[in-house]
Formats: sequence, C-alpha cells, structure tokens
Amino acid sequence: MISNMSQGRKQKIHRILFGMNFVDGLFYKLIIYILLISFSYIYLYPLLYMLTNSLMGSSDIINDGVKWIPTKLYLTNYKQAWKVLDIKKSFMSTTFYVLKVSVLITFTSAITGYGFARFNFPFKKTLFILMLATFILPSQITMTSTMVIMRKLGIISTQKAMIYPAFLGQGISSAIYILIFYQFFKTIPQVLGESAEIDGASEFRIFRTIALPLAIPSIVVVFLFSFVWYWNETYLTGLMAGSNLTLPLKILTFKSSYEALFPPGTPGAALNEAVVLAANMLVIFPLLIIYFVGQKQFTESIDRTGITGE
Repeated sequence: MISNMSQGRKQKIHRILFGMNFVDGLFYKLIIYILLISFSYIYLYPLLYMLTNSLMGSSDIINDGVKWIPTKLYLTNYKQAWKVLDIKKSFMSTTFYVLKVSVLITFTSAITGYGFARFNFPFKKTLFILMLATFILPSQITMTSTMVIMRKLGIISTQKAMIYPAFLGQGISSAIYILIFYQFFKTIPQVLGESAEIDGASEFRIFRTIALPLAIPSIVVVFLFSFVWYWNETYLTGLMAGSNLTLPLKILTFKSSYEALFPPGTPGAALNEAVVLAANMLVIFPLLIIYFVGQKQFTESIDRTGITGE
C-alpha cells in the first residue's frame, strides 16, 4: 500500500515536471522562459543603457559607482537634444519623406511580384535571379555608377535621388519586398483571375480588385519593413539625397550642430555622452511607438505572408 502511494507520488511529480509529452511540463517551460529572458536581455540591454545614461548628468557618467540608476534625473539632456535636432520640423520632414518612398516601393514591389507570379514570359527565371542578385550585392559595389547616373539626371543631393529608384522598383531592399509579394501571389488560385477574365476584367483590374485586397498581410509587412529601413538608412541617403534629410542623419552631425547652438563655455550646456544618447533616444522613439502600436498586426501579417517558405 505504501509502495503504491510512493509510486503514485513519483508519477505525479514526474508528470508535473515533464508533462505527458515533455513540452507541457514545468521543466520544458522553465527552459523556454530562461531562453526568452536571456535573448530579451541581449536585445534590450543597449536600449536600457541608452535610456538610463541619457538621464544622467556629467558627474554620474564619470562616476564608476553609478551604473543604472542616476542620482538625479537630468531632463535637460532631452531639452538640449530636442532643440539641437529641431525635432518638430525634422520629424515632420523625415516622416513625410519616408512615407513617400515606403508607399512607392510597396506599390511597385506589389506590381513586380504579381507580374513574376502570374505571367510567363521569355527569360523570366533569369530576370528573377538577377532581381534577387541586387539584394545580395552590397550597395557599395554599384554606388559609383549610381551616383554618376543621378548626377547626369540632375537629381543628386535631392529627394528625387531616392524617390525615383523606389518608384522604379530599385529602392532599398526592393528585391526582398518583391520576393515577399511573389510568394504570396503564387498562393492565390489561378481560377480567381480566370473567372474575372471571363467577366471581362483587365489584368490591372484583377490586380487591383482581387490580388491587392488578398495581399493586405504582405502590404503591411513590406510597408513596415521599408519604413524602418528608410528611416534608419544613413549611408545611401546621405550620399544621394543630402546629409540633413532625416533625423538619423542629423545624429551624424550632432556634435557640430550642438556646438553651433551651445558654444563651448556656455554655462550648464557642455556636450557629454548623456546628451548624445538622449538625441539617439529621440530618433528611435517613433519606431518604438510604431512597434508597440502595430506589433500584433505585424506578427499576424508575417504569419500569413508565407515568408518562412510555407
């Protein structure tokens, strides 16, 4: 009797720890939570470092005894960074520019992906491979020829140097966007398009009224990806469109802009690491807001686009 009770207790403990098929046990869940917390910490550490140090004063930064919690919150750092970056004007201009190129590149990528998915034409596979190769090749390889072309067109150092390639399907990471749409449009039954053709619909009408509404998940993914990449891009944007077009570009010239606004020797306005970190936080803050607001729609859209090759 005692032996049976002991054996039953062991089985109950084993079931709690390892579950019926291991994945529903406490031990498995503990491992998963440890891994998730570890990876989260790795990704969040730089952000937490920036946030805490951006609220420190000069004395806290040079004090080895102060690591994560400032002795006093120096919100002046954000006020100075806000003034130097001219956030209100810069944010509006950056957002307007990024929205333009993101909408254009999403639309042209959808059309190109639809064309590759629906039509058969000579050298289709070759052109598709060449299109993918543009994503593999580093932009530095084609930068010289691209700048020569833009200079001959007379659009260098203007927004047009970034807008025109986006409109023509050659924007930043266009190949991966086209691939996303291509994978999705391949999953749409051909019978839908054939039925519309029988009813007299043109190819563009089929694309506009049937394919695009079904491709909403892909549109969300591509638009968010392009928005973030164009927002964060500094190398190509600085070379092609100018050094003060976006907020991230202003970070590159933050020191000189700060010293012009607050000359060395200005009381209480000495440039330090905390002010620079505050400026970085202001630049990435809009992207954090977009993530927190749209993370559910974003993850659901990724699941429905077939990006994983499903």
